[in-house]
Amino acid sequence: MDYRLLGRSGLKVSTLAVGTMTFGNIGAISGPEAAGARRQIDMCWDKGVNIIDTANIYAQGKSEEIIGEVLSADASRDKWLLATKVRFTMGEGPNGKGLSRHHIIAQCEQSLRRLRTDRIDLYQVHEWDGQTPLEETMEALDTLVKQGKVRYVGCSNYSGWHIMKALRIAGEDRREPFVSQQIHYSLYSREAEYELLPISADQGLGVLVWSPLAGGLLSGKYTRDGAGEGRHATGWKEPPLYDRERLFDIVDAIVAVAGEHGVSGAQVALAWLIQRPTITSVIIGGRTDAQFADNLAAADLRLTRDQIARLDAASKLDLIYPYWHQNMTARDRLGPADMVLHDGHEM
Repeated sequence: MDYRLLGRSGLKVSTLAVGTMTFGNIGAISGPEAAGARRQIDMCWDKGVNIIDTANIYAQGKSEEIIGEVLSADASRDKWLLATKVRFTMGEGPNGKGLSRHHIIAQCEQSLRRLRTDRIDLYQVHEWDGQTPLEETMEALDTLVKQGKVRYVGCSNYSGWHIMKALRIAGEDRREPFVSQQIHYSLYSREAEYELLPISADQGLGVLVWSPLAGGLLSGKYTRDGAGEGRHATGWKEPPLYDRERLFDIVDAIVAVAGEHGVSGAQVALAWLIQRPTITSVIIGGRTDAQFADNLAAADLRLTRDQIARLDAASKLDLIYPYWHQNMTARDRLGPADMVLHDGHEM
C-alpha cells in the first residue's frame, strides 16, 4: 500500500480508503452490521488502509454508529483516520439540512457521538448549498477546527467556481481552507478532468474518489447483452447512463486488460485511478467480503503505459469549449495544471 500526502497538509493517507455507504441500509444498498463491518475494516487494515470514509446521511447515521461501535470495541480509534460529511437532511424542519452554521455545528456534534470519538480527522461538506453564504460555512468549519473537534476540512461535489470562491474566502479571512475534495471520477465518468482535477493540481488539494466503479458499471457485472445484477439493475441512477455504447466500449477495454493480468475488471478500473495524476485515495466498498478483498488487490496492480493508453483511448472525453480552443492556439503556453486535462489530447 502506498501513502500520499492529503493536499498541502502533512497528513498521509493510503491510496485506497474504506467506503462505508453499505454499512447499514441506504435505498437499494444493504450491508453488514457491526460484525461484518468489523471483519471488512480489519481486512482493509491488514492490507495497509488507514482511512475510513463515511457520512452522516449514510443510512441516516447508522453507518457512523456501526463504525463507532467497531472502533470502540477494540480501542482501535487512534490508528484510523476518520472522514465524514455534512449537508443533507438529518432532521425535521427547514434547518435540518444545508451548510448553515447551525446545521454544520449541530451535525458535527451528532457525528462525534455516533462515531464515539472526540475528533473527526477530515470533515467534508457533502454538496453545495447556494442559499448559505460561503463566509458562514467557512467560518463554521474554521470554528470546529479551532475547537479541536475537526482536524482538516474538505468539500465534495463542488464545481470549480464553488471551490475557488471558498478558497478565496478562507484566505482573505484567515480561516481554515479546504485541504481536499471528494469527487465522482472513473473511466466512465471523466468530467472532473475539465476543471476539478486541474484545480487540485493548481491549488494543492487532495483528491478522494467516490464510486470509482461507476456504481458497479465497470465491475464486469454488466454486459451488452444483459442488465447485470448490481445497483443499476434496481434503478440506481449514479452515474446517469447517457451513452450505453461508450460504456461498453470502455468495459471491453477493461476486460481485455484484466485478461492480460489474470485479474478482475474492477481491479483494472481501480488501478487506472490510482495511477492518475492528482489522485490521493480511491474509496472502495462492497456488500460482501469477497468484493472488498477483490477491490483491495487493486493496490498491487500496476498497469503498463500501453494498457493505460488503451483505457484512455476508450474512455477520454472530447474537449469542450474553451479547452479545444486552448489546445489549438495556446498549447505552447499551457502549464502543468492545464496538462492534467490536455495531456493525451492533440488537435
